Amino acid sequence: MITESLLISSGAEKRTYQEGDIIFREEETPAYYYQIEKGRVKLNNYTENGKEFIQNIFSDGESFGESLLFVDRPYPMNAIAIEDSVIIRISRQRFLDLIRNSPEISLAVYKCMSERMYYKYIMLYNLSYQNPVSKLKILMDYLKSYHDHTKPYSFQIPLTRQQLASLTGLRVETVIRTIKQMEKDRMVKIEHRKIYY
Repeated sequence: MITESLLISSGAEKRTYQEGDIIFREEETPAYYYQIEKGRVKLNNYTENGKEFIQNIFSDGESFGESLLFVDRPYPMNAIAIEDSVIIRISRQRFLDLIRNSPEISLAVYKCMSERMYYKYIMLYNLSYQNPVSKLKILMDYLKSYHDHTKPYSFQIPLTRQQLASLTGLRVETVIRTIKQMEKDRMVKIEHRKIYY
């Protein structure tokens, strides 16, 4: 979203996280803008019985948590590296200075936050569905819409079955059964445990 060179020249630093490392926790005060140079990060919560709910997954070149730099509220979620990652971070004040001084960056941030709102609307709507096929299809349609893969089975779903379950509120067993049914119905193709949509 923001070029690495501009972030570094504005005082950003690179941090390395191992798979499973916590980048920030629920209830902490937002203090940094984060942008992934390499790796993957999930935003999640845990229910009172310990079940994970994944809000979103981000990868190379994407930022996360920036919308909370504009309000005085704590993080309502955790950010956790789901693979070894290199993340650029810049302090809240320096990030806000970048926004104030650059209309291009400001516009890019607004666009990014609008995309996130769009995703949230889709996923909120998705929660109203009872049919697991519909839930998974809506998520897969959304993921595929950001790639040039339009033909059937041309897009590899970049999520595990557990991650699909955590994103849709389904049990992993339900996701496994539903994916098998979707394969029988020729909605997806499975090769070497990878799902192609």
